[in-house]
Amino acid sequence: MRNAITDIAGIRVGHAADARIASGVTALMFDRPFTASVDVRGGGPGTRETDLLDPERTVEGVDAIVLSGGSAFGLDAAAGVVARLAETGRGFPVGGMRVPIVPGAILFDLLNGGDKAWGRYPPYRELGYLAAQAASEDVALGSVGAGTGARTANLKGGLGSASADIPGTGFRVGALAAVNAFGRVTVGDGPHFWAAPFERGAEFGGLGWPAAMPEGALDFPVRTLPGAATTLAVVATNAALTKAQCKRLAVAAQVGLARAIHPVHTPLDGDVVFAVATGAVPLADPVGDLARLGDMAAQVLARSIAIGVFSAAGLDGIGTPGLPPAWRDRFGAGGTRG
Repeated sequence: MRNAITDIAGIRVGHAADARIASGVTALMFDRPFTASVDVRGGGPGTRETDLLDPERTVEGVDAIVLSGGSAFGLDAAAGVVARLAETGRGFPVGGMRVPIVPGAILFDLLNGGDKAWGRYPPYRELGYLAAQAASEDVALGSVGAGTGARTANLKGGLGSASADIPGTGFRVGALAAVNAFGRVTVGDGPHFWAAPFERGAEFGGLGWPAAMPEGALDFPVRTLPGAATTLAVVATNAALTKAQCKRLAVAAQVGLARAIHPVHTPLDGDVVFAVATGAVPLADPVGDLARLGDMAAQVLARSIAIGVFSAAGLDGIGTPGLPPAWRDRFGAGGTRG
């Protein structure tokens, strides 16, 4: 296993970024249309095609999901992924045409110090196309794709991914997160992660929990940059779920954000969690199995968030009022990924 969302068969991930603008795009590409839904908790979300994911909507499957920097400008990234899918004949059949179904969400990274003077058209459509073209089962982590210019309250943000099996069931759950949170992913200003109880091996340093809660660890962050706070996430499973069950999985997975970020779901956040099911393993117990999947989704997402910050690197040439230091620059390597 790669300890990544691509451990779910049929999912590939690609990144593209522009170092000059300190922003980028991550595309999750599906080998065939998969059932999906979404749950939105932040007060300032930016999304595309999420209405289609309501259980009562006609379209059952999606061809890809896109996460992008760039705030509203980044919504163009999905058009690039649509173009790449159209080249390969993918999409929802409408008469003699096929329309690729590509929901997406954006995070705010416009004030991170990058050069956003891109002229009449922002580069996100092309970045979306390149991310889709680069999709593979190997998932790069940290300051890549949608996590390129991400930040948190005290440290550089980034892109993380993790996966786990549910013993004795055949179910597997994976998650991917672009962490650009208003809150902290670490306990106060120290190196320990809020998600420490869920860590496997030393995937984000193996530091465990601090011996005592540091003074000020629960203080509200001083930084208040309007709109500059969002965690975008996708959880995926090989289970056979309906759209309504995918919705419930996305709701349960939101707990992972609360376990890994403090504070979370604020009026300044645009937190969005997509849930995707590939349908390979049927549910034996629709209620009990879905509950177990939701619990594991929350755990895997919490780990992904910590891994994203742990793996992030600073960006050369990006200064104030942009990005805070990366975890590794501040605290050292701290261990290796498990």
